[in-house]
Formats: sequence, C-alpha cells, structure tokens
Amino acid sequence: MIFLKSKDNLTLQIKKLGIKTWNELTKYIQNLPYGRNENRHDLSLVLTEQKGTCSSKHAFLKKIADLNEIENVKLYIGIYKMNSSNTPKIGNILLDNEFDYRLDYIPEAHCYLKINGIEQDFTDNNSDFEKLRNDILEEIEIETHQVNEFKVNYHQNFLRNWIENQNKKSDFAINFDTLWQLREKCIANLTD
Repeated sequence: MIFLKSKDNLTLQIKKLGIKTWNELTKYIQNLPYGRNENRHDLSLVLTEQKGTCSSKHAFLKKIADLNEIENVKLYIGIYKMNSSNTPKIGNILLDNEFDYRLDYIPEAHCYLKINGIEQDFTDNNSDFEKLRNDILEEIEIETHQVNEFKVNYHQNFLRNWIENQNKKSDFAINFDTLWQLREKCIANLTD
C-alpha cells in the first residue's frame, strides 16, 4: 500500500477528503465525471470542480505521484483511432453528420498513465485501455505541463499530416477545420 506522505497543498487537499493512499486516489479520480475544467493550466480544478478530462485527471495523478515520490508513474499521450466501437459515447457522429463525411475513425489524442510499464486509464468508470490498445497509432511520454498547449499542438499537427496522407490516397477532401469541428462534436457527446 502506497501512502500519500507529501505536505504540499494538493496532497493536503486530497487528505482533507479522507484519501490516504495512491489506490484510493486513483479510484476517487476515476469516479469523477468526465468534463472540461475552466482552466486547463490549473490541475487542482479536478478536485474543486469535481470533474476532469483524460488530460487533466491523468496529469493531476502524475503530479501527485511526483510530489509523493511514487516511482514508475509516467504520463503518455496516445493518438488512437476514435470510433463508436472503442468510444461508444460519440454515437454515430462519424457516419451521420452535417458535413456529409462518413469516417471510420478520427485520430484522437488520449492521455493515460503507465504504472510500472502497464497502461492505466482513469478517465472514468468505463475506461479500459484494452479497448484502445489495438487502435493506438503512436504514443509519446510527456510531462504534466504538456497536457495544455503541447498536447493540442501535437494532436493538431498529427491531424494535419493525417489529412494530407488521406488526400494522397483517395478523394478524401475534408479540411482541418471541418475535421476539428467534427471532433469537437464527438467530445461534446462524451461530456453529456
């Protein structure tokens, strides 16, 4: 059992909730609803707003692991083929949308932890990395501060390259702005 021992402000906030161990904390964070926080730069909002995304929840957990000297906890961004099979809450948006594009998937950036080399997804109670494992296109390790601008830029650059490659292969004519709007509709469905 790994106890939270740090005297920093975030760990003290966690302890005020009656959470004493790393396992209790991961379960608590996983049980919080999915939702974007008001300020992506303030990881404490996961606690105060009682919600978070894959980015904010996993960056928060990584930060607490670092503050409490919990070893072998690493933060990753994985680009995966988001579709209605591995992300059911997006519904039929990729097949039935106002843009008249029928897509099998959209490359989506997803954050998760690797603890002792094993992928762990604490986004919500239904999160299971095994649902994504075979759809991961690439992944990189990041630091907690990189879940902000870096993650967005990394994801958008990946999408631009993906669109360019798709356009070379076929009559695929979707542009970046349309694809990003479609992606935002998918993310909105995750919050509902």
